[in-house]
Amino acid sequence: MVDPVVRSFVVRVLIAFLSGLIAATLLVTLMVRQEIAPSEMQPPPVPLARISEGCDDFPALKNDNLLRAARGEPVDRVPVWVMRQAGRYLPEFQEVRAKHDFFTVCRTPELACEVTMQPLRRFDLDASIIFSDILVIPQALGITVEMKPGVGPVLPEPLVGPADLERLNQTGTIERLKYVGEAITMMRRMLEGKVPLFGFTGAPWTLMGYMIEGGGSKTMSKAKAWLTDYPEASQKLLDILTDQVVDYLVMQVKAGAQMLQVFESSADHLSKEQFLSVSLPCLKRIRVDLLRKLADEGVPAVPMVLFAKGAMHSLAEQAQTGYEVLGLDWTIDPEEARKQVGPNVTLQGNLDPQDMYKSPEELRELVLTMVRKFGKHRYIANLGHGITPQTPIESMTVLVQAVHDAL
Repeated sequence: MVDPVVRSFVVRVLIAFLSGLIAATLLVTLMVRQEIAPSEMQPPPVPLARISEGCDDFPALKNDNLLRAARGEPVDRVPVWVMRQAGRYLPEFQEVRAKHDFFTVCRTPELACEVTMQPLRRFDLDASIIFSDILVIPQALGITVEMKPGVGPVLPEPLVGPADLERLNQTGTIERLKYVGEAITMMRRMLEGKVPLFGFTGAPWTLMGYMIEGGGSKTMSKAKAWLTDYPEASQKLLDILTDQVVDYLVMQVKAGAQMLQVFESSADHLSKEQFLSVSLPCLKRIRVDLLRKLADEGVPAVPMVLFAKGAMHSLAEQAQTGYEVLGLDWTIDPEEARKQVGPNVTLQGNLDPQDMYKSPEELRELVLTMVRKFGKHRYIANLGHGITPQTPIESMTVLVQAVHDAL
């Protein structure tokens, strides 16, 4: 008796062989009849993102609570994941980093997938997020980005004035980012439908800040000076980055991302007026243009999260952008946030990352209180920002279990 899996595999191989043989025969016949050179018969290259278009070959999703929560549908339990859940607090991540440069891990799909899987092996999480970095977009535009131990990202040749915009290579950026799509497609198969997979990007204002400041900044003084000293160049740069973000997210969805998050991590450096005039228009256009491009290509849209750290003053305005989910930092009370956004937007967050250093008993009570304030409907549990490097691993276990026990 032949094993059904083996039989199925053999049949598929035979079909592929016969199809190729027939195609080759037709091609030779056509070339002979029309005297067409082989080079002229080459089909246009298929974009990487079409590898998984339609997602027919991905395993069925077993835990869809995250997607249900994003859409406002009933859930079996409150879903939970953590920003930077694949990262420095895990010893197995440190082992990978001891052997490989940070961006080598990002650019190598096998390594990126291994790191993405690490927290899922330890914790009962409801989502995975592909391991990458928001600064891959500036890299793809030709800006050098280095990850220095103890310092973080460093851009040794930042943008100094408007003339530096000419340095940005806007042609072929998505091709240079194809390794992210390859990692997403690979990860979808590795997950075997266990949980949904997030793709993500940095938002234009946040990316602009890094590109001008030359790295992280506590003041963003140079980037903010651009807004006043070079308003036209600032808008041009924001437009360039918005276009790149849209195309990058399209690629991620086509590669298999089931949900997307846009990180406006530097919103806290803008006043409310600046956030509404500088950041929010870009965030709106990202969603509008993304949906349009996906529709044009017949690709189903996926839920989106907008996380604007430090912009809790503008939740009502953010709720009008069309994002299904709004991420909250730890500075706002869950009940107040719900009042501001209304009943038709899912909220995500918002435990203070510093609370993860408290005793297991204290942490559990804080998490239970948080979840009960948010409620089970239209809620995704998370921290109010990324998990920090020295966080005790036990705290992640306590967090996840408390979320699932709360309601």
